[in-house]
Amino acid sequence: MDEHSLLFSALVYLAAAVIAVPLAKRLGMGSVIGYLVAGVVIGPWGLKLITDVVEILHFSEFGVVLLLFLIGLELEPRRLWQMRGPIFGLGTAQLVGCALALGLLGLAFHWPWQTLLVAGLGLGLSSTAIGLQPLTERNLLGTPGGRATFSILLFQDIAVIPALAVLPLLSIAPVTANTSGPQGLQAAGLAIAVIIAVILGGRYLTRPLFRIIASTGLREIFTAAALLIVIGISALMQFAGLSMALGAFIGGVLLAESEYRHELESDIEPFKGLLMGLFFTSVGMTVDFGLLLSHPWEVLAVVAGLLLVKSAVIFVLALLARIPRGQISLFTFLLAPGGEFAFVLFGAAGTLGVMNADIAALLTVSVALSMLFGPLLLVLHDKVIEPRLVVVSNRPEDVVEDEGNPVIVAGFGRVGQIAARLLFANHINATVLDHDPETIDALRLFGFKVFYGDATRLDLLEAAGAAKARVLIVAIDGQEDSLKLVDLAQRHFPNLTIIARARDVVHAVELMNRKVAVIERETFHSALRLGEETLKALGHGAYSARKRALMFKAHNEALLANMHAHWDEGLEKRITLQQQARARLRQNLEADEVAVRENRELGWD
Repeated sequence: MDEHSLLFSALVYLAAAVIAVPLAKRLGMGSVIGYLVAGVVIGPWGLKLITDVVEILHFSEFGVVLLLFLIGLELEPRRLWQMRGPIFGLGTAQLVGCALALGLLGLAFHWPWQTLLVAGLGLGLSSTAIGLQPLTERNLLGTPGGRATFSILLFQDIAVIPALAVLPLLSIAPVTANTSGPQGLQAAGLAIAVIIAVILGGRYLTRPLFRIIASTGLREIFTAAALLIVIGISALMQFAGLSMALGAFIGGVLLAESEYRHELESDIEPFKGLLMGLFFTSVGMTVDFGLLLSHPWEVLAVVAGLLLVKSAVIFVLALLARIPRGQISLFTFLLAPGGEFAFVLFGAAGTLGVMNADIAALLTVSVALSMLFGPLLLVLHDKVIEPRLVVVSNRPEDVVEDEGNPVIVAGFGRVGQIAARLLFANHINATVLDHDPETIDALRLFGFKVFYGDATRLDLLEAAGAAKARVLIVAIDGQEDSLKLVDLAQRHFPNLTIIARARDVVHAVELMNRKVAVIERETFHSALRLGEETLKALGHGAYSARKRALMFKAHNEALLANMHAHWDEGLEKRITLQQQARARLRQNLEADEVAVRENRELGWD
């Protein structure tokens, strides 16, 4: 098969991803490392299955564009306006601070000041993909550290534009003018016109377009239209010499209030995931191991300097910005590696004569290696630093005291709060344990006495008075931690009556296996009420709707008990039980129709 064919390339990329990513996940290193290692293996310095790295990198950068578009869909214009302070304040401080520190460090190489300036700016940039992908996967974009990371990365996307515009003025070698593109005021005017066109088009043209397409009922055409919008905006921005990712982000923000927002997210998400994987794979392929082997100490010195200096500057910035201590290390590690826009900046600098080709190649391979180390830093954070944060961040007032309360509430999130507030309203004191410092600080402002700590620790439960308490409410989020706490309490405190929330059926069955006294599925009763109200809205009387809801509740609880009894017999058995139970429910509802009509005649409804 021709190694340059699209079919062969697709085969190689998919095979590498399918093999490397699950293996990396199984080893606890994350999907990004899997993609990067796959790129190294199939690239020019590995098996040489793919050699046209630059072309693939340019294509895969569209994954970053789609990522920014989806993030834009999550931000309404007024929310973005509220973030203007962090974007320009934090963003400017990070980029200027890192550029100055790295530029001064570059004095050791005796480079010209123009080269030092561009090197500092380029190395000061961070990877949008490496920074935002882990945050979206972990649902941390809404945290202070997540918002700060996003603000800085968005500012960098904006800052790349003037940085590229200034490069010709820094040239230290004669460069032939390129008169084929817009220059000076013409370029600025074109950029402004394109941005205005994107804003007006996103606000006034896209909604009518999606309304027309949605009326056809053809899902694939809606998906095509969504991709057309993103690609069209990106092409316009590229034509004007602007950042494609920035344009896609603006387009996403303008559609954030659209009724088609969720449909757009679900349609574009699969393309984003595949292209992001391709982007990380291509980054792994760009690592020039030839330069690394010929100048190892220079390359390693630049990589080490880049990671250490940026980490130090970002750490200080995090302290000044008052980012919670538990998030500082993640914030630092996400922004410490170099970014994909550095490839563009150094490439343009080499072409324009701002730096010689050897220096540009050295910096490019250093940035690529730092991006390769980025996911490893996340593994270091997850495996080494984060587990120690609980011990490090304990404060004197977080020492748990046995107050003789009859109830211990483990977890003060959306479920634990309601249960504890009901107890407090009835003058029943409870000892509350939670592991989120921000939640605790906020609750203390309202007079709640909540202790910071890991409820799955035996010493903490003993200090909280578990030996004398009567009830333990298990309302922590993680299923594994929930089961671990139940096992711990049953083994050491048999006096406790355990009341546990279950996130789903599997979790409920695990709790039933442990003979937990009371198990409540967290969404079951609210969903039942929604169904009951829907029946009433569709014309059922209040009595009929309530009776049918109670009938379904009894049916579902009986089904769960039956499935629990046969859980070890396999999936097929559980499917058969569900089908049988569904048939019985339908028969009961049909038989109940006669009784409902009689009740209506008697005036019950």
